[in-house]
Amino acid sequence: MADIRKPLLGMSLYELKEVAKAAGLPEFAGGQMAKWIYTQHVGSIDDMTNISKAGREKLKEDYVIGCMPHLERLESKDGTVKYLFPTTSGKSVETVFIPDNDRATLCVSSQVGCKMNCLFCQTGKQGFEGNLPASDILNQIYSLPERGKLTNIVFMGQGEPMDNLDNVLRSTEALTASYGYAWSPKRVTVSSVGVKTKLRRFLDESDCHVAISMHSPFHEQRMQLMPAERAMPIESIVELLRGYDFSHQRRLSFEYIMFGGVNDSMEHAKEIIRLTRGLSCRVNLIRYHKIPDVELRGCDERKMESFRDYLTAHGVFTTIRASRGQDIFAACGLLNTAHGKGTDRKMTGGNDGGGDADNGRKPTE
Repeated sequence: MADIRKPLLGMSLYELKEVAKAAGLPEFAGGQMAKWIYTQHVGSIDDMTNISKAGREKLKEDYVIGCMPHLERLESKDGTVKYLFPTTSGKSVETVFIPDNDRATLCVSSQVGCKMNCLFCQTGKQGFEGNLPASDILNQIYSLPERGKLTNIVFMGQGEPMDNLDNVLRSTEALTASYGYAWSPKRVTVSSVGVKTKLRRFLDESDCHVAISMHSPFHEQRMQLMPAERAMPIESIVELLRGYDFSHQRRLSFEYIMFGGVNDSMEHAKEIIRLTRGLSCRVNLIRYHKIPDVELRGCDERKMESFRDYLTAHGVFTTIRASRGQDIFAACGLLNTAHGKGTDRKMTGGNDGGGDADNGRKPTE
Protein backbone atom coordinates (compact mmCIF):
# COMPACT_ATOMS: atom_id res chain seq x y z
CA MET A 1 0.00 0.00 0.00
CA ALA A 2 1.35 3.42 -1.00
CA ASP A 3 2.41 5.80 1.77
CA ILE A 4 -0.03 8.73 1.57
CA ARG A 5 1.65 10.77 4.29
CA LYS A 6 2.73 14.26 3.23
CA PRO A 7 6.40 15.28 2.92
CA LEU A 8 7.70 18.01 5.24
CA LEU A 9 10.56 18.71 2.81
CA GLY A 10 9.60 21.72 0.69
CA MET A 11 7.33 23.29 3.29
CA SER A 12 7.83 26.92 4.26
CA LEU A 13 8.36 28.05 7.84
CA TYR A 14 4.72 29.19 8.02
CA GLU A 15 3.50 25.79 6.80
CA LEU A 16 5.71 23.93 9.28
CA LYS A 17 4.32 26.07 12.11
CA GLU A 18 0.80 25.17 10.97
CA VAL A 19 1.77 21.48 10.96
CA ALA A 20 3.11 21.87 14.51
CA LYS A 21 -0.08 23.52 15.77
CA ALA A 22 -2.29 20.88 14.11
CA ALA A 23 -0.27 18.19 15.87
CA GLY A 24 -0.82 19.86 19.24
CA LEU A 25 2.73 21.17 19.43
CA PRO A 26 3.76 24.77 20.21
CA GLU A 27 4.19 26.98 17.17
CA PHE A 28 7.96 27.24 17.71
CA ALA A 29 8.20 23.52 16.95
CA GLY A 30 7.75 24.54 13.31
CA GLY A 31 11.04 26.41 13.51
CA GLN A 32 12.64 23.37 15.12
CA MET A 33 11.40 21.20 12.27
CA ALA A 34 12.78 23.66 9.70
CA LYS A 35 16.20 23.45 11.34
CA TRP A 36 16.14 19.65 11.49
CA ILE A 37 15.19 19.45 7.81
CA TYR A 38 17.12 22.23 6.09
CA THR A 39 20.16 22.44 8.36
CA GLN A 40 20.55 18.98 9.89
CA HIS A 41 19.10 16.99 6.96
CA VAL A 42 17.54 14.33 9.14
CA GLY A 43 16.24 11.19 7.50
CA SER A 44 13.35 10.57 9.88
CA ILE A 45 10.98 12.48 12.13
CA ASP A 46 12.31 10.26 14.93
CA ASP A 47 15.62 12.12 14.58
CA MET A 48 14.03 15.41 15.68
CA THR A 49 15.10 14.83 19.27
CA ASN A 50 14.18 18.23 20.72
CA ILE A 51 10.52 17.54 19.88
CA SER A 52 8.72 15.36 22.44
CA LYS A 53 8.38 11.65 21.64
CA ALA A 54 4.59 12.00 21.76
CA GLY A 55 4.81 14.93 19.35
CA ARG A 56 7.00 12.99 16.97
CA GLU A 57 4.58 10.06 17.02
CA LYS A 58 1.73 12.43 16.23
CA LEU A 59 3.65 13.98 13.34
CA LYS A 60 4.48 10.55 11.92
CA GLU A 61 0.79 9.75 11.57
CA ASP A 62 0.43 12.26 8.75
CA TYR A 63 3.94 13.25 7.64
CA VAL A 64 7.32 11.98 6.49
CA ILE A 65 10.53 13.90 5.80
CA GLY A 66 10.19 13.16 2.07
CA CYS A 67 13.78 12.16 1.28
CA MET A 68 14.59 9.21 -1.00
CA PRO A 69 18.01 7.85 -2.04
CA HIS A 70 18.99 7.66 -5.71
CA LEU A 71 18.20 4.66 -7.90
CA GLU A 72 21.26 4.76 -10.15
CA ARG A 73 24.62 6.45 -10.38
CA LEU A 74 26.96 6.96 -13.33
CA GLU A 75 30.36 8.58 -12.89
CA SER A 76 32.33 10.07 -15.75
CA LYS A 77 36.07 9.91 -16.10
CA ASP A 78 36.04 13.73 -15.77
CA GLY A 79 34.42 13.54 -12.31
CA THR A 80 30.89 14.45 -13.41
CA VAL A 81 28.25 12.24 -11.81
CA LYS A 82 24.72 11.63 -13.06
CA TYR A 83 22.02 10.33 -10.72
CA LEU A 84 18.58 8.92 -11.27
CA PHE A 85 16.25 9.84 -8.38
CA PRO A 86 12.82 8.38 -7.63
CA THR A 87 9.79 10.63 -7.24
CA THR A 88 6.62 10.40 -5.19
CA SER A 89 4.69 9.57 -8.38
CA GLY A 90 6.76 6.45 -8.93
CA LYS A 91 8.60 7.97 -11.93
CA SER A 92 12.28 8.95 -11.96
CA VAL A 93 14.29 12.06 -12.86
CA GLU A 94 17.90 12.88 -13.62
CA THR A 95 20.25 15.03 -11.58
CA VAL A 96 23.81 15.93 -12.52
CA PHE A 97 26.66 16.79 -10.14
CA ILE A 98 29.44 18.76 -11.86
CA PRO A 99 32.63 19.41 -9.87
CA ASP A 100 35.04 21.97 -11.32
CA ASN A 101 38.02 23.02 -9.20
CA ASP A 102 36.57 25.16 -6.38
CA ARG A 103 33.04 25.03 -7.78
CA ALA A 104 30.49 22.24 -7.62
CA THR A 105 27.24 22.69 -9.53
CA LEU A 106 24.11 20.57 -9.31
CA CYS A 107 21.79 20.47 -12.31
CA VAL A 108 18.28 19.59 -11.08
CA SER A 109 15.07 18.57 -12.85
CA SER A 110 11.69 20.22 -12.34
CA GLN A 111 9.41 17.86 -14.29
CA VAL A 112 9.18 14.25 -15.38
CA GLY A 113 9.49 14.67 -19.13
CA CYS A 114 8.69 17.97 -20.83
CA LYS A 115 5.96 19.55 -22.97
CA MET A 116 8.32 21.79 -24.95
CA ASN A 117 9.50 19.05 -27.38
CA CYS A 118 12.70 20.80 -28.47
CA LEU A 119 14.19 19.00 -31.46
CA PHE A 120 17.63 18.51 -29.86
CA CYS A 121 16.51 17.33 -26.39
CA GLN A 122 15.92 13.71 -25.40
CA THR A 123 13.64 14.72 -22.54
CA GLY A 124 11.14 16.13 -25.04
CA LYS A 125 11.04 12.76 -26.80
CA GLN A 126 9.99 11.24 -23.48
CA GLY A 127 6.79 13.30 -23.47
CA PHE A 128 5.33 15.01 -20.43
CA GLU A 129 4.64 12.79 -17.42
CA GLY A 130 4.07 15.28 -14.63
CA ASN A 131 5.29 18.18 -12.50
CA LEU A 132 7.60 17.53 -9.59
CA PRO A 133 6.35 18.77 -6.21
CA ALA A 134 8.83 20.89 -4.26
CA SER A 135 9.75 17.85 -2.15
CA ASP A 136 10.91 15.91 -5.22
CA ILE A 137 12.85 18.90 -6.57
CA LEU A 138 14.58 19.47 -3.23
CA ASN A 139 15.20 15.76 -2.68
CA GLN A 140 17.70 15.90 -5.55
CA ILE A 141 19.74 18.19 -3.30
CA TYR A 142 18.76 16.74 0.09
CA SER A 143 19.71 13.15 -0.82
CA LEU A 144 22.81 13.98 -2.84
CA PRO A 145 25.90 12.38 -1.26
CA GLU A 146 28.00 15.37 -2.39
CA ARG A 147 25.52 17.87 -0.96
CA GLY A 148 28.11 19.44 1.33
CA LYS A 149 30.34 20.33 -1.63
CA LEU A 150 27.71 22.27 -3.59
CA THR A 151 28.36 25.89 -4.52
CA ASN A 152 25.65 26.38 -7.17
CA ILE A 153 22.24 25.00 -8.18
CA VAL A 154 20.92 25.26 -11.73
CA PHE A 155 17.38 24.36 -12.80
CA MET A 156 18.55 23.06 -16.17
CA GLY A 157 17.73 19.38 -16.00
CA GLN A 158 14.59 17.67 -17.26
CA GLY A 159 11.49 19.79 -17.74
CA GLU A 160 10.63 23.46 -18.26
CA PRO A 161 10.87 25.25 -14.89
CA MET A 162 8.36 27.96 -15.82
CA ASP A 163 5.82 25.25 -16.63
CA ASN A 164 6.01 24.16 -12.98
CA LEU A 165 6.55 27.60 -11.54
CA ASP A 166 4.72 27.25 -8.21
CA ASN A 167 6.90 24.33 -7.16
CA VAL A 168 10.07 25.88 -8.55
CA LEU A 169 9.41 29.05 -6.52
CA ARG A 170 8.70 26.97 -3.40
CA SER A 171 12.03 25.22 -3.96
CA THR A 172 14.04 28.41 -4.56
CA GLU A 173 12.44 29.92 -1.44
CA ALA A 174 13.61 26.95 0.64
CA LEU A 175 17.09 27.31 -0.89
CA THR A 176 17.41 31.04 -0.20
CA ALA A 177 15.23 31.75 2.87
CA SER A 178 16.81 32.24 6.31
CA TYR A 179 14.78 29.30 7.70
CA GLY A 180 15.98 27.06 4.85
CA TYR A 181 19.39 26.59 3.24
CA ALA A 182 20.00 30.36 3.44
CA TRP A 183 21.87 30.45 0.15
CA SER A 184 22.41 33.68 -1.74
CA PRO A 185 20.09 33.88 -4.80
CA LYS A 186 23.30 34.43 -6.79
CA ARG A 187 24.05 30.73 -6.29
CA VAL A 188 20.85 29.66 -8.05
CA THR A 189 20.07 29.88 -11.78
CA VAL A 190 16.69 29.02 -13.29
CA SER A 191 16.49 28.30 -17.01
CA SER A 192 13.57 28.68 -19.40
CA VAL A 193 12.61 28.58 -23.06
CA GLY A 194 10.74 31.76 -22.14
CA VAL A 195 7.18 31.08 -21.01
CA LYS A 196 6.35 34.78 -21.06
CA THR A 197 3.69 35.36 -18.37
CA LYS A 198 5.33 32.92 -15.99
CA LEU A 199 8.78 34.31 -16.71
CA ARG A 200 7.47 37.74 -15.70
CA ARG A 201 6.15 36.30 -12.45
CA PHE A 202 9.45 34.56 -11.76
CA LEU A 203 11.39 37.78 -12.37
CA ASP A 204 9.04 39.66 -10.04
CA GLU A 205 9.05 37.10 -7.22
CA SER A 206 12.61 35.75 -7.26
CA ASP A 207 16.10 37.26 -7.20
CA CYS A 208 17.77 34.17 -8.68
CA HIS A 209 19.73 34.32 -11.93
CA VAL A 210 17.86 33.55 -15.14
CA ALA A 211 19.04 31.72 -18.28
CA ILE A 212 17.04 31.80 -21.52
CA SER A 213 17.38 29.03 -24.10
CA MET A 214 17.84 30.91 -27.38
CA HIS A 215 19.55 28.50 -29.84
CA SER A 216 18.60 30.73 -32.77
CA PRO A 217 17.84 34.46 -32.97
CA PHE A 218 15.63 33.95 -36.05
CA HIS A 219 11.91 33.29 -35.54
CA GLU A 220 11.37 30.65 -38.25
CA GLN A 221 14.49 28.68 -37.41
CA ARG A 222 13.97 28.85 -33.65
CA MET A 223 10.44 27.59 -34.24
CA GLN A 224 11.84 24.54 -36.04
CA LEU A 225 14.27 23.84 -33.21
CA MET A 226 11.91 24.85 -30.41
CA PRO A 227 8.15 24.64 -31.11
CA ALA A 228 7.53 26.91 -28.10
CA GLU A 229 8.75 29.81 -30.27
CA ARG A 230 5.29 29.89 -31.86
CA ALA A 231 3.70 31.11 -28.64
CA MET A 232 6.81 32.67 -27.10
CA PRO A 233 8.92 34.44 -29.76
CA ILE A 234 12.44 35.28 -28.69
CA GLU A 235 11.84 38.92 -29.69
CA SER A 236 9.00 39.28 -27.18
CA ILE A 237 10.98 37.47 -24.48
CA VAL A 238 13.90 39.88 -24.91
CA GLU A 239 11.47 42.81 -24.84
CA LEU A 240 10.13 41.55 -21.49
CA LEU A 241 13.67 41.17 -20.13
CA ARG A 242 14.46 44.78 -20.99
CA GLY A 243 12.12 45.80 -18.20
CA TYR A 244 14.41 44.33 -15.53
CA ASP A 245 17.83 45.30 -14.18
CA PHE A 246 20.56 42.72 -14.77
CA SER A 247 23.46 45.11 -14.32
CA HIS A 248 24.00 44.44 -10.61
CA GLN A 249 23.49 41.27 -8.55
CA ARG A 250 21.11 39.31 -10.77
CA ARG A 251 22.55 37.86 -13.99
CA LEU A 252 20.92 37.14 -17.35
CA SER A 253 22.39 34.64 -19.77
CA PHE A 254 21.33 33.17 -23.10
CA GLU A 255 22.05 29.51 -23.77
CA TYR A 256 23.03 28.74 -27.36
CA ILE A 257 23.72 25.21 -28.59
CA MET A 258 25.73 25.39 -31.80
CA PHE A 259 24.62 23.08 -34.60
CA GLY A 260 26.94 22.66 -37.57
CA GLY A 261 25.59 24.38 -40.68
CA VAL A 262 22.40 25.43 -38.90
CA ASN A 263 22.89 28.32 -36.47
CA ASP A 264 26.64 28.97 -36.61
CA SER A 265 26.90 31.64 -39.33
CA MET A 266 28.00 35.25 -38.97
CA GLU A 267 24.42 36.23 -39.86
CA HIS A 268 23.33 34.48 -36.66
CA ALA A 269 26.03 36.27 -34.66
CA LYS A 270 25.00 39.66 -36.08
CA GLU A 271 21.35 39.00 -35.25
CA ILE A 272 22.25 38.04 -31.66
CA ILE A 273 24.11 41.35 -31.36
CA ARG A 274 21.09 43.25 -32.69
CA LEU A 275 18.66 41.32 -30.49
CA THR A 276 20.59 41.86 -27.25
CA ARG A 277 21.79 45.41 -27.89
CA GLY A 278 21.56 47.48 -24.69
CA LEU A 279 20.77 44.42 -22.56
CA SER A 280 23.17 43.48 -19.77
CA CYS A 281 23.69 39.78 -20.50
CA ARG A 282 26.07 37.05 -21.53
CA VAL A 283 25.86 34.26 -24.10
CA ASN A 284 26.92 30.70 -23.29
CA LEU A 285 27.84 28.68 -26.37
CA ILE A 286 27.24 24.95 -25.89
CA ARG A 287 28.55 22.00 -27.88
CA TYR A 288 25.83 19.74 -29.24
CA HIS A 289 25.88 16.14 -28.03
CA LYS A 290 24.00 13.96 -30.46
CA ILE A 291 20.84 12.16 -29.41
CA PRO A 292 19.19 9.22 -31.23
CA ASP A 293 17.16 9.79 -34.42
CA VAL A 294 17.97 13.51 -34.77
CA GLU A 295 19.92 14.68 -37.84
CA LEU A 296 21.56 17.68 -36.16
CA ARG A 297 25.35 17.63 -35.81
CA GLY A 298 27.85 19.52 -33.72
CA CYS A 299 29.72 22.64 -34.80
CA ASP A 300 33.42 22.79 -35.65
CA GLU A 301 35.52 23.98 -32.69
CA ARG A 302 37.27 26.72 -34.64
CA LYS A 303 33.95 28.03 -35.86
CA MET A 304 32.66 28.15 -32.29
CA GLU A 305 35.72 30.14 -31.27
CA SER A 306 35.26 32.59 -34.17
CA PHE A 307 31.58 32.96 -33.24
CA ARG A 308 32.52 33.66 -29.61
CA ASP A 309 35.22 36.14 -30.57
CA TYR A 310 32.92 38.03 -32.93
CA LEU A 311 30.19 38.39 -30.31
CA THR A 312 32.66 39.45 -27.63
CA ALA A 313 34.31 41.99 -29.94
CA HIS A 314 30.90 43.53 -30.51
CA GLY A 315 30.06 43.92 -26.85
CA VAL A 316 28.28 40.63 -26.08
CA PHE A 317 30.28 38.78 -23.43
CA THR A 318 30.41 35.17 -24.66
CA THR A 319 31.88 31.92 -23.34
CA ILE A 320 32.15 28.38 -24.67
CA ARG A 321 30.99 25.97 -22.02
CA ALA A 322 33.24 23.01 -21.30
CA SER A 323 31.55 19.73 -22.15
CA ARG A 324 31.25 17.32 -19.26
CA GLY A 325 30.11 13.75 -18.73
CA GLN A 326 30.07 12.72 -22.38
CA ASP A 327 30.73 9.08 -21.46
CA ILE A 328 27.74 8.74 -19.09
CA PHE A 329 24.57 9.45 -21.06
CA ALA A 330 25.36 13.17 -20.87
CA ALA A 331 22.40 14.61 -22.76
CA CYS A 332 19.22 15.34 -20.79
CA GLY A 333 16.86 12.38 -20.69
CA LEU A 334 19.23 9.69 -21.96
CA LEU A 335 19.81 7.97 -18.61
CA ASN A 336 16.10 8.02 -17.82
CA THR A 337 15.35 6.54 -21.26
CA ALA A 338 18.04 3.90 -20.80
CA HIS A 339 16.71 3.06 -17.33
CA GLY A 340 13.23 2.52 -18.72
CA LYS A 341 14.54 0.24 -21.49
CA GLY A 342 16.99 -1.61 -19.28
CA THR A 343 19.88 -0.55 -21.53
CA ASP A 344 23.28 -1.96 -20.59
CA ARG A 345 25.68 0.69 -19.28
CA LYS A 346 28.71 0.95 -17.06
CA MET A 347 27.55 1.68 -13.53
CA THR A 348 29.39 2.55 -10.36
CA GLY A 349 28.40 1.13 -7.03
CA GLY A 350 27.37 2.83 -3.82
CA ASN A 351 24.74 5.42 -2.99
CA ASP A 352 26.06 8.60 -4.55
CA GLY A 353 26.02 10.27 -8.03
CA GLY A 354 25.58 13.18 -10.85
CA GLY A 355 26.69 14.26 -14.49
CA ASP A 356 26.50 17.05 -17.11
CA ALA A 357 23.89 17.12 -19.82
CA ASP A 358 24.98 19.58 -22.46
CA ASN A 359 21.83 19.55 -24.59
CA GLY A 360 19.43 22.38 -24.01
CA ARG A 361 19.87 23.91 -20.59
CA LYS A 362 23.18 23.67 -18.83
CA PRO A 363 24.91 25.36 -15.93
CA THR A 364 25.85 28.96 -16.51
CA GLU A 365 29.50 29.71 -15.91
